[in-house]
Amino acid sequence: MPRGPLGRGLLQVLLLLLLLPPPALPGAPEGPGAAEEPGSAWLWRGLQRLPERLKAAGALSRRYWALFSCRVWPGDCEEAEAAATPPGWSLPVLGQQYLEILATWYCSVQACCDTGDCRISNNYTGLDSDLSGRLHGQHLARELVLRTVKGYLEVPRPDKALALSFHGWSGTGKNFVARMLAENLYRDGQRSACVRMLIATIHFPHPKYVDLYKEQLMAQIRETQQRCRQTLFIFDEAEKLHPELLELLGPHLERRAPGDARAGPPRSIFVFLSNLGGNVINELVLEWLQAGRAREEITAEQLEPQLRAEVAASTDSGFGASRLVKENLIDAFVPFLPLEFGHVRLCARDAFLSQGLAYTEEALDSIARLMVYVPKEGQRFSAQGCKSVSQRIHYFLP
Repeated sequence: MPRGPLGRGLLQVLLLLLLLPPPALPGAPEGPGAAEEPGSAWLWRGLQRLPERLKAAGALSRRYWALFSCRVWPGDCEEAEAAATPPGWSLPVLGQQYLEILATWYCSVQACCDTGDCRISNNYTGLDSDLSGRLHGQHLARELVLRTVKGYLEVPRPDKALALSFHGWSGTGKNFVARMLAENLYRDGQRSACVRMLIATIHFPHPKYVDLYKEQLMAQIRETQQRCRQTLFIFDEAEKLHPELLELLGPHLERRAPGDARAGPPRSIFVFLSNLGGNVINELVLEWLQAGRAREEITAEQLEPQLRAEVAASTDSGFGASRLVKENLIDAFVPFLPLEFGHVRLCARDAFLSQGLAYTEEALDSIARLMVYVPKEGQRFSAQGCKSVSQRIHYFLP
């Protein structure tokens, strides 16, 4: 149930129905001989007093709503209670019992929390666990994403949106990590009203309609930011976004001056997924391995400058030439390294486990051997990463 106007209205009506004591009917006859009063006169007096009764009922409903808000959203407590509860007014015992029952029920289905928005979970422990246990061969992405996202969300009042750009070959885990972010930052994951997943070739496929796409994109960003105090926007195939759409995103990623009162939530995260820079990442990793070093010794400081330069120099995409890159509006370029045979085996193992299926070590080897490896001399890296691994496991069930 949302906290928006419709959700509040429905809850207020429910509170009124549950908590109001059954009052005497308006103008009901009282005292000895009152029963002899004609029914029409009694009804007419009741109708005359109806506006007064409705006004009193509305005021009582607002008081109950203020107290309910204190139970469910403590951050709203002082303001709501002060506005709706007059001095000297106290909650009847029966009404308090009903209120506690309703608040308990609401929190059981809405997972009431301390953030003020129950759609936001910000489970850093879960994110760390997922990145460490489910993402294979990507020590740089694991460290950069966790540190950058956690640091940004813990800043009381950030002065800009966080922009992350994921780069690497297909199947190396870019979409996987984007989903992990949604799953651990929001209670409903990618289904959350605070998350938008946009794919360039699906949502913005025809350049001739770019003006329409710009309107739609602006509306989606604005509506999502108005709805949620913390938003996540994921742009897949970012290298295929029209230059005018990239230009449109620029103002949302700029640093805000102190005291800037522009509309928008305190926090927004923009994640761009792209294959750009995949070749330079692979070349550096290959050189590193050929020199006899472990891939886990590669640092972000060694790789990110080359990745940033490669993206900026790309001529077959508007992303590298956009102001997002040229004006350093991207906070972190996150490299996804090419996957090796052992990583593909781990992906196959995870696919079996996720479906509750038994597996053998021989089956994992067989699935990993089905992948195409490059370069031709050495065949170190899976050309598709772990993509399509989950579809192959059924051929090797014991």
